[in-house]
Amino acid sequence: MKIIVAPDSFKGNQTALAVASAIERGMRRYDPTLEIIKIPMADGGEGTVEAAASAAAGKIITAAVSNPLNGIVEAEYAILHDGSTAVIEMASASGLPLVPDNLKNPDKTSTFGTGELIRHALDSGCKKIILGIGGSATNDGGMGAASALGVKFLDANGRETGTTGEDMIKVASIDISRLDPRIQETDILVACDVSNPFYGSSGAAYIYGPQKGATEEQVKSLDRGLRNLAAVIKKSLGKTIDNIPGSGAAGGLGGGLIAFFNARLQSGIDLILDAVEFDKSLENAQLVITGEGKTDYQTAFGKVPAGVAAAAKKRGIPVVCFSGALGSKIEELYSIGITALFSTANREMTLNYAIENSLMLLEEGAENIIRLFCAGKTI
Repeated sequence: MKIIVAPDSFKGNQTALAVASAIERGMRRYDPTLEIIKIPMADGGEGTVEAAASAAAGKIITAAVSNPLNGIVEAEYAILHDGSTAVIEMASASGLPLVPDNLKNPDKTSTFGTGELIRHALDSGCKKIILGIGGSATNDGGMGAASALGVKFLDANGRETGTTGEDMIKVASIDISRLDPRIQETDILVACDVSNPFYGSSGAAYIYGPQKGATEEQVKSLDRGLRNLAAVIKKSLGKTIDNIPGSGAAGGLGGGLIAFFNARLQSGIDLILDAVEFDKSLENAQLVITGEGKTDYQTAFGKVPAGVAAAAKKRGIPVVCFSGALGSKIEELYSIGITALFSTANREMTLNYAIENSLMLLEEGAENIIRLFCAGKTI
């Protein structure tokens, strides 16, 4: 019997690979002869690099790049088994956890390190880049990343500006004549599951600025900067990014990647499923087990279990979603291809106990799931 185990990480607790391995151990308690294929999953956020490398027989590459405050951080990205596809998490170079609480200030942060990671991948021979842009500490409209690859931002006097959030308002023209020519030969796909526009009341600054340390006044000034940058992009590059859904993701990095690198924004889980050739793995499978830290009705909107279930549903394969916790309206998930849902909390327990013993609970639950599935097949 072939079983696919394709969970997301349990955020802040266990990686996707650790979750998948625990589920495998539990099922093998019942039947050691099972054919179990582990495919750790992610949707472009935290854990995407590790999951992609593990699922697609890739390798992890470490590079010293700029952190959001222009210090140095050892960031990682993956090169998949084809040798030409890189998977990058912008948060590893430009993420909020890299900034101490007392220094959180999107006026002063930049995505320059993310651009350096892209350049490193190009130097490694990559022709396709999958870029997850969740968890940013930045609100620079992508100026930093673009600058790292040769784009120049100039003020009204023709002098080069900086590339932090507070510099967007200063930009009067953009020079892309020195943009790394390899960018034009590279397919850049951005894992983005939010629909925020570049600026405005639901744009990058107003929605995400406060969590990055912006005051009320800074939110307003950052929004003015994004408006200015969008206008200059239209004037200098002939591209209108203002209202593209997702252009406001990661402090406007989504829009900047479109404008400067001709990137395409796509569903994160769909990108990862394609990169690891998930559909091919489903051939002859009789059961799929997925999961995440907490599953509720929001899971249907582009999260890992939803993407996995949709792929399995096309082949008529039953899907069990086995998560740390189950929330509200989970019955709505049956229609997207999830056959049954289970929680690791199989008895009365505290949250701390559930977290500290998550691997044991995963093993216990997985054994019961396979016992029930096999019993059903004999009826």
